[in-house]
Amino acid sequence: MISDLPLDQVRTLLAVVDEGTFDAAAAALHVTPSAVSQRVKALEQRTGRVLLLRTKPVRPTESGAVLVRFARQLARLERDARGELGLSGAGEPTRVPVAVNADSLATWFLGALARLPPEPRICLELRREDEDHTAALLREGLVMAAVTSSPDPVPGCSVRPLGRMRYLAVAEPEFAERYLRGPLPEVLAEAPVVVFDRRDDFQDGYVRSLRGGHGVASALRHYVPTSEGFAEAVAAGLGWGMVPEPQAHPLLRAGRLVELAPGRPVDVPLYWQQWKLDSPALAAVAGAVEEVAEGTLGTSR
Repeated sequence: MISDLPLDQVRTLLAVVDEGTFDAAAAALHVTPSAVSQRVKALEQRTGRVLLLRTKPVRPTESGAVLVRFARQLARLERDARGELGLSGAGEPTRVPVAVNADSLATWFLGALARLPPEPRICLELRREDEDHTAALLREGLVMAAVTSSPDPVPGCSVRPLGRMRYLAVAEPEFAERYLRGPLPEVLAEAPVVVFDRRDDFQDGYVRSLRGGHGVASALRHYVPTSEGFAEAVAAGLGWGMVPEPQAHPLLRAGRLVELAPGRPVDVPLYWQQWKLDSPALAAVAGAVEEVAEGTLGTSR
């Protein structure tokens, strides 16, 4: 049981993961590398599982990630308790790491953070990650909360729907005239396309949706790994792409983009997942995010 685990061993495991090596963890904890190694081995023997991959940097196994997440939650509860008791460090701001996808960051998420109350004092640490992969950062204990596309809660987390981010298939007018004349399912599979990065299969998925579940977008693709740069690359005529509606509308009104399939948007549901902790700072962030999402994103309820 987790309650039976020696906390010094759990904290040592966290230090090794955060610092990347046993030697660096020893320096951070002001103990010898031998002591760090002994604590980790003792914890592995106690749990009967390998907790770390001895790589450079060290990485937790799936079982190790469970204990790393527990260690981070424990540290957060301890800091909150010290603050409520007025002990040393009580005036320090609370660090809240959050994973958020690039399109949310570029359209509505920063507006939510601007609504945070002055108290409790919060230092935000945003980690940009695709909405399909933000849950992995929660699972590894690297963030306290995440905007994710998964409705399935990570163990130890709660999940609430935020709404839907709507995407439009768009292209620059001259590009559309040159490359996209003919049946859309066929021409989209051949025309140059803009994608976010090598994990982005959104445009491929759109082509498959038009072609009965078969095919992908063209192999002639441009990788543009920022949300703002992606929209500008499409507007510059590098290729067609799926652009969030809030970014697409001004460009459509200005005549810099045309919608390729009016009436066929793609709605991506978004969820807020966070640690199940009674943390005032985390509650404040969640409240601001949900308030702005309710007025900005299409409902998913």
